[in-house]
Amino acid sequence: MKHLQAICCPVEVTLSIVGGKWKPVIVWLLLGGTKRFGELRRLIPAATQQMLTTQLRELEQAGIIHREVYAQVPPKVEYSLTELGRSLEPVVYQLATWGEWYFEQNNQAHHQISQEIRNHAR
Repeated sequence: MKHLQAICCPVEVTLSIVGGKWKPVIVWLLLGGTKRFGELRRLIPAATQQMLTTQLRELEQAGIIHREVYAQVPPKVEYSLTELGRSLEPVVYQLATWGEWYFEQNNQAHHQISQEIRNHAR
């Protein structure tokens, strides 16, 4: 993450925190509730385990998500949004709305895709 003092644009500040290929998707999925790591891996199959771990760690360091580790065998780790993370809800929904509009404009099967996305967020 860039040092925030070196950033002059508010959009750049936002992207320095939640930018990245999978961070907005992770936030979108966690808006639907707490998820375990394995569940996130299944919901984002294109993300490698290392990439998902890195993006989750960065979101945790930024205070966007909370990581709860349970002392049990096998280990259980759950991720949820913090209050700060929940404040991204209107931004993420606006991204989703724009994505649906884009699909419509490009004559793609947006209804099926958006329904799949909504189902994953639950």
